[in-house]
Amino acid sequence: MSAAMSTPSIAELRAATQPPSIFERNSGEHWEGRIFMRRWSPYLTRLLIRTRITPNGVTWLMIFAGVLAAGALTLPGVGWAVVAFLLIQLQLLLDCSDGEVARWRGVSSPAGIYLDRVGHYLTESLLPIALGIRADGGWHHLGGWTTLGLVISVLVLWIKSETVLVHVARAEAGLPPAKDTATVAAPRGGGLAAMRRAAGRLPFYRAFVAIELTGLALIAAIVGGTKALVIVLIPVAAITVVGHLLAILTSSRLK
Repeated sequence: MSAAMSTPSIAELRAATQPPSIFERNSGEHWEGRIFMRRWSPYLTRLLIRTRITPNGVTWLMIFAGVLAAGALTLPGVGWAVVAFLLIQLQLLLDCSDGEVARWRGVSSPAGIYLDRVGHYLTESLLPIALGIRADGGWHHLGGWTTLGLVISVLVLWIKSETVLVHVARAEAGLPPAKDTATVAAPRGGGLAAMRRAAGRLPFYRAFVAIELTGLALIAAIVGGTKALVIVLIPVAAITVVGHLLAILTSSRLK
């Protein structure tokens, strides 16, 4: 490999590792990644490709950042909420770079996709538990708020299971993967379609994504509303579970 190729310019990296399909995904790319983090990820990617770290190694760093964020969120004080928020920003940056490293080197594997999913599922199930522990006052005061955090965590995993089971069902039926487009995801019924459009204007269901949840946790820590946030998230999670299931069953994702 030539020196120019081993140390590419940022423009070369963008051209090779950020194809239009990355930005065209309906749900596979977080809005912050699309409009902000992808601007910076090539700079990290250029550093990483100079090392021997594998794309899966970058994914493991992403997983570690998420676990650290959940651990930080369990600790009282606004400062630790800031740390949790910043660690999730780092996780998103690493999440962008692991795929970019893989595309630059021309390697891809089911294991990489699997680890990426594990990282997101683990992080987004740990954060509600961490929020409950924070509401209880920390590890030495575990009680009812931690239990509520566990309830939210189960509901979050249920929501994520509804999504991944679409892929399982299509695979077992011998169908190709569903396209990740807004058209395919849209409910066919007029009433549900209208409700989905309304939810898009106030996307409360995104409260369980790591970026949004740590942002809400930080705001709650600043205003002293951590317990109120836990209480609000329970019905929001329950509504999201039901709404997401109905949206899947009435869309083209299983057709």
